[in-house]
Amino acid sequence: MVNKKFIGLVSAIALLGTPALSVAADSVKIGFVTTLSTGAGAIGKDMREAVDLAVDHLGGKMAGKDIEIIYEDDGFKPEIGKQKTDKLVKKDKVDFVAGYIWSHVLMASYKSVVDSDTFLISSNAGPSPVAGKLCHENFFSTSWQNDQTPMAMGEVLNQRGIKNLYIMAPNYAAGKNMVTGVERTFKGNIVGKDMTKFPAQLDFSAELAKVRAAKPDALFVFYPGKHGAQFMKQYSQAALAASVPLYTVFTVDSISLPRIGELADGSLMTQFWSPDLDNPANKKFVADFKAKYGHYPSHYAAQSYDSIMLINSAVEKVKGDLSNRDDTRNALRLAEFDSIRGNFKFGQNHMPIQNFYLRQVGKDPEGVYTTKIVDTVYVDHQDTYVKDCKLSW
Repeated sequence: MVNKKFIGLVSAIALLGTPALSVAADSVKIGFVTTLSTGAGAIGKDMREAVDLAVDHLGGKMAGKDIEIIYEDDGFKPEIGKQKTDKLVKKDKVDFVAGYIWSHVLMASYKSVVDSDTFLISSNAGPSPVAGKLCHENFFSTSWQNDQTPMAMGEVLNQRGIKNLYIMAPNYAAGKNMVTGVERTFKGNIVGKDMTKFPAQLDFSAELAKVRAAKPDALFVFYPGKHGAQFMKQYSQAALAASVPLYTVFTVDSISLPRIGELADGSLMTQFWSPDLDNPANKKFVADFKAKYGHYPSHYAAQSYDSIMLINSAVEKVKGDLSNRDDTRNALRLAEFDSIRGNFKFGQNHMPIQNFYLRQVGKDPEGVYTTKIVDTVYVDHQDTYVKDCKLSW
């Protein structure tokens, strides 16, 4: 466990492997659950860097109160994520819990937070139940519902005349949602589908051989983190690009591009955000992130940064009085902050209503691989599951 207490503009205390510091009652306590160990730790590191940058941008305070961030490592396992979440809620008594990369970790931890009347801000995971029948007044997202990004890709495939599609994704909650999303909008034929073991499977040679045999017009994949890097290498080694174009979601990102940039050059993906998105908040975020950490932020970082800014907007709105849960909740719903994606608003289920873009990998003027927006696929898109949410505003 890592505990950081930010005081004033720059002072910070970081403890490793020790209990949380006791803090003054005038602090805002935020628990942030992510993956900081295992091969997926690179994603969690990017998220933590963005949170630290957000705290820097806020001068270490929200509504005059010191900010305390308590980082917890879920170890890439649902049971550990729940244990760490329970600690944050019951022992540390945080005001907000944020983070969560993985849908299965979020689902394991979900009730521990929302049923305790603590606010939960997902900085990445967007499983369909929490957008629909399990929506809750204490849950908010600064990312997307899992189906949305592949739904946008399905539209891109239609526009590009793809008739026969092969699908590959890992067999867990997010992987299933991604497949559901692309199948919902793609109008052609699914000629093959492989749901691979997760997280154990990193060898995709057998599946790629099946793709070659099926001779589809295109291959759609979702493989986050190190799985994405491994897939891209094996796809290149299989020499399929000339005959089976690749379309991805959450497989190529700013974390993996330094290692696989040449393999991903020119590849296409859909996303709600891109480093070149033209608004003041995003320009400052990307410039300051690169200056502080020496690399481009990923979408994981962008969403995490927005999580802190959303929380700050609510704390400022209630003038630091978090004892009034209804006022704080209403302030979160208003989402009156400058998001890195531009205009930000919530749907009835507290999922963002937002644009989705087609992005392409290429080099920036300094020769560094990044992504750029080439088209807008959806404007103000709302997820499919909102109809099942019974929340009223």
